Amino acid sequence: MQHYRLRISIISITGLMMLSIFGYAQKPNYLGQLNTITTAVPFLLIAPDARGGGMGDAGVTSTPDASSMHYNPAKYAFIEKDMGFAISYSPWLRALVSDINLAYLAGYKRIDDKQTIGASLLYFSLGDITFTDIVGEVIGNYKPNEFSIDATYARKLGPVWSGAISARYIYSNLTQGIPVAGSSTHAGWSIATDVAFYYTKKINLKNVDDAWLNLGFNISNIGAKISYSDSNTDKDFIPTNLRFGPSLTIDFNEYNRFSFMIDANKLLVPTPPYYDSIGNITKGMNPDVGVVKGMYQSFYDAPGGFSEEMNEFSFCIGTEYWYDQQFAIRGGYFWEAASKGNRQYFTLGAGLRYNVFGLDFSYLIPTDQKNPLENTLRFTLSFDFEAFTKKTDEEFTE
Repeated sequence: MQHYRLRISIISITGLMMLSIFGYAQKPNYLGQLNTITTAVPFLLIAPDARGGGMGDAGVTSTPDASSMHYNPAKYAFIEKDMGFAISYSPWLRALVSDINLAYLAGYKRIDDKQTIGASLLYFSLGDITFTDIVGEVIGNYKPNEFSIDATYARKLGPVWSGAISARYIYSNLTQGIPVAGSSTHAGWSIATDVAFYYTKKINLKNVDDAWLNLGFNISNIGAKISYSDSNTDKDFIPTNLRFGPSLTIDFNEYNRFSFMIDANKLLVPTPPYYDSIGNITKGMNPDVGVVKGMYQSFYDAPGGFSEEMNEFSFCIGTEYWYDQQFAIRGGYFWEAASKGNRQYFTLGAGLRYNVFGLDFSYLIPTDQKNPLENTLRFTLSFDFEAFTKKTDEEFTE
């Protein structure tokens, strides 16, 4: 029972700070049990950049950029530039506190016309938290944080196909080592991988210069469970996620480009079963399984049957318009079933490109429940080394 209280306390800390991963309010199902699927380190699911954030968090088939690591690292193989990086910043719960934020640094380098490598750092600061004991005495002030570091190798598998494999180190320090519910705690960590594919093919459409049909597929965060204590039983799944979808990109002429995309997402971790008053499973399947079994079990273990399995898919719809590859406007919509978190919101975004620099902004508008990203402006600053090199060479020869 002590270990159970420890797990609840750790998850409560994460849930209190994240909120938007599963919403400000939850809808109960059978016997009052929440029907959302919870995992450790849910910050890995947050769209970290302003471009994707302006398109409803879609990006598995958007045109490749420095932040492709999060959505589909296989896109790097088709990136046109030689080298670049991007820095993103997202304020979190800004209406309530001022010291919680998500920062993202991502970059890539082409090896040749078929191979590209990339890497990124995702850092989530949970601000200052005061810990107290059971009688309310202050134990200390701490700054919980979580981060992931990853690298990827992407390669063209043919003229229209590419694949990528990524390695990721995940670190989560929520308690700063203080005892929780009478049990000792420590930082949790895990190692994970991504497997991704990307397809892009030029197609013929009337009255346009060029058009491309794109398909994307990415299973991210395939890795070991995380534990915050010395107990072998207190381990939580990390958010292994399946993301796939199509997109269509059209160049109407040399100045106007339009893209439309849809991403579907599904967590590949067990669905919580229904329990009776004494903790026995009455419907559904035992969620205490290994990582691989949990992945394929996630397709048929929902206690509500097929309809609930379908509700575990969330959808991102995004659009993007570029004028002369210098100015972009974006829009999108994110939808999640009410019984699975109820995140539903519109997004708006804009982008500018000038010489070697790019700047993107996004804004989120919730439609059903509050979201910690509402009323905040997220931004991404990108840098193109190829354009910088050309500019330097031109200045040198003048």
